[in-house]
Amino acid sequence: MSAPVERLLDPERVVLFDGAMGTMLYARGVFINQSYDEINLRSPDIVRGLHREYVRAGADALETNTFGANRVKLAQYGLEAHTAEINSRAASIAREVADREGGGNVLVAGAVGPIGVRLEPYGATSTEEARETFREQMQALADGGVDCFLLETFGDLLEIQQAIVAARDAAPNLPVIAQMTVGVDGRTPFGATPEDIALALDRWGADIIGLNCSVGPQTILESIERMAAVTKRKLSAQPNAGMPRDVGGRQLYMASPEYMATYARHLVQGGAKVVGGCCGTTPEHVKAMCEGLRPIRPRSGVRGRGTGGETGGVAKSPTRATAELSLPPTPDPIPFKDRSRFAAKLAAGTFVTSVEIVPPRGVDASRMLADTRTLKDAGVDAVNVPDGPRAQSRMGALMTSLLIEQQVGIESVTHYACRDRNLLGMLSDLLGASAVGLRNMLLITGDPPKMGPYPDATAVFDIDAIGLTNLVANLNRGLDPGGNSIGTPTQFAIGVGVNPVAIDVAHEVKRFEWKVDAGAEYAITQPVFDPDQLERFLERASGFSSIPMIAGIWPLVSLRNAEFMANEVPGVSVPDAVMQRMRRANEVSKEHALAEGIAIAREMLERVRPFVQGVQVSAPFGKVQLALEVFEGVLEGGSGGGG
Repeated sequence: MSAPVERLLDPERVVLFDGAMGTMLYARGVFINQSYDEINLRSPDIVRGLHREYVRAGADALETNTFGANRVKLAQYGLEAHTAEINSRAASIAREVADREGGGNVLVAGAVGPIGVRLEPYGATSTEEARETFREQMQALADGGVDCFLLETFGDLLEIQQAIVAARDAAPNLPVIAQMTVGVDGRTPFGATPEDIALALDRWGADIIGLNCSVGPQTILESIERMAAVTKRKLSAQPNAGMPRDVGGRQLYMASPEYMATYARHLVQGGAKVVGGCCGTTPEHVKAMCEGLRPIRPRSGVRGRGTGGETGGVAKSPTRATAELSLPPTPDPIPFKDRSRFAAKLAAGTFVTSVEIVPPRGVDASRMLADTRTLKDAGVDAVNVPDGPRAQSRMGALMTSLLIEQQVGIESVTHYACRDRNLLGMLSDLLGASAVGLRNMLLITGDPPKMGPYPDATAVFDIDAIGLTNLVANLNRGLDPGGNSIGTPTQFAIGVGVNPVAIDVAHEVKRFEWKVDAGAEYAITQPVFDPDQLERFLERASGFSSIPMIAGIWPLVSLRNAEFMANEVPGVSVPDAVMQRMRRANEVSKEHALAEGIAIAREMLERVRPFVQGVQVSAPFGKVQLALEVFEGVLEGGSGGGG
């Protein structure tokens, strides 16, 4: 073990890391629309020069210029094929400077940041894929000659856990420093406290644990003090140089070198033995920190000389992290049957009926409310409220559902899409929806804006329908996305969409399986025009799902409507036989075409009824009477069906 590594692992030895790389590259004229990691290949002298400045400022450790050098992030620049080359080259540049300028006393840490996509259960990337992405990067860093790995600026404990596992796979003998990032409230974006962070990273076997980025020294200090109270691991702290301020359109970090030096001492006194800087920290800051720490740390000897007997103990053997994140015990959700009248019918095996209406384009909901009263009086169980279908701008589904339930008294099935909201916005919406009494949800990813009248509108898609299902299932257990208690659990009946006629049926079956695993409790299909396809889909899903299936039914109102559904509505397949029937009817008259469309919808309902537990009939162009015609002979009638 080299002397720098021994000093790093010595629990009492203070080690000073360098400062920002991105800040300094920007100051050297590297534009932010470029890959800063590619600079290792394209302009290595710039990187070499920055490393040299940090060593001369007194840094005991250099971080490689590889924070975003994983395959996923590099793919944004078309550089994923160069992942190994970029990382190994960055390591060799830092190694060269450390050995030449530091005389063998400067450590090289392989910098590894988050992969930049959300992991399961709230994203589409599996933990196995994340581990492999991290492993590839860290293997290349190890090949390039790093002394340790520095996992930094992670906001998700589950993700950093996969990075720790990958580090042990790539280079079992290299120490691992694991650093999370917190906000001004001292919590991660997922709500983990400093104590949560310390206990988790300690349990997963990181050699040194700590915090970096996002906030300035004061918040980091307060959080480090809380971590020190619950762990014996060596702690690290690399704050930003204060919080950024807008100065002439540029984000500048205003903390002075003297201020950072003062807080470097406070951090060491608070329990951190590895200190350094993140965004906004320059060689001038590091030089001041080095001078400020001099009275409270032993000298490392002159650059180029050995450390003799100054180094202390050797760290424990690393403990391999497990592949699963342990969450605290959670209360059981409220039984499905007790969450709503609609859920009670599904739980009892009763055939349910619903009609999909479209929210108004403006603020006048009077016609829609009159239509829903008609549906309630006819005995329909629920009204389905879509959330911006085909990316159209309409009244929001949550507020529309609330109007319907409060003013009409029939239950709604609220479609809730991921398109327009980030994770924080969805969490806020869902808590509010639960508080006002909305219970039946249909969780969908949502149509992209390019389908609608505002194609330049920005889509969010922070998570997809699978991640949203996980989110709502956890809320039903009383937990937020970070596993923190929200108090009283929500009571949502969790529905998901499914497309039995998808182009890639195998992929759709797999996504449906993931939705069921995530917590789906019923499903509603896209409009069915081929019952045989639906039955085959259900047979393929029978091995993993027994949740109630509700079939979508769309009454065609004209030949033009049939052609539109067949050619312009994603996820809908209209067989040739149905199209031929509509063409023949249209040749007689438009009235015949409408009657034929209603007849086809009735046939679909009767054909699917034996193997589904309900139907959702759409009201084309808001004409609820057409939907009720499809239900002829099905509804029990009366005003109590959904009231």
